[in-house]
Amino acid sequence: MREMIFKMERPGLVTEGDEVHVSEKKTALNYTYLIDPAVAMSGCYKVNERIHTEQGIVKKVEHNERGYYVTVAFENEDPLPEK
Repeated sequence: MREMIFKMERPGLVTEGDEVHVSEKKTALNYTYLIDPAVAMSGCYKVNERIHTEQGIVKKVEHNERGYYVTVAFENEDPLPEK
């Protein structure tokens, strides 16, 4: 199992236990991930840190002075299709 943290701008878009779909965006040097439909965004990850699944389970939603953060756990490690 692998966990990834996403930044969410507004409360209540996802809750703990929700199954979410994650899409991958490639930049020049990194990959970023988005909980669809535009719920929260990850930081940047190198090629060797890519996730290999499109489905995850929300494990935790936290709020602090910097905003809302969503922790998503990914269990399946099947490769993503090439885009």
